[in-house]
Amino acid sequence: MNTAARVLALLAQRGETLAVAESLTGGLVAAQLTEVPGASQSFRGSVTAYATALKTDLLGVDGALLAARGAVDGEVAAQMAAGVRGRLGAVWGIATTGVAGPEPQDGQPVGTVYVAVSGPSGAGKVAALRLNGHREEIRRETVRRVLDLLSDELHGNARTQDTEQNGGT
Repeated sequence: MNTAARVLALLAQRGETLAVAESLTGGLVAAQLTEVPGASQSFRGSVTAYATALKTDLLGVDGALLAARGAVDGEVAAQMAAGVRGRLGAVWGIATTGVAGPEPQDGQPVGTVYVAVSGPSGAGKVAALRLNGHREEIRRETVRRVLDLLSDELHGNARTQDTEQNGGT
């Protein structure tokens, strides 16, 4: 079972939902999730905000942050994940932003990528990646990494819930 299938199974088991915000991956995360039979049980939908202005307009990313740092930034990724989670009414939100190439963007070299998860507590996690390879390799690896980050957060959240439930016994 691949990571997409594992996270969707865990989300379904817990009765939780997922929304995706994508930039450099251009819909590849959503495509990988929807390849899994039964994905609609937990996957709410996605926003591909490739143009920088859409990150503000559709996902609520702070325009001043985008103007100051550009779209390739960890805080931008975090705000994208939180924004898509809120806009699509999901328990979990994940996001990708970065430079797949062939040219640098916003002063960032090719392979600079940020992936983020926003969870039910409102807290999130961001991973800064430095990926090698050509455009398609960077995009595919970004998909893998954001799903791994979500998987780690889901399993960590499950351990926290188990501890809380077992704490009084």
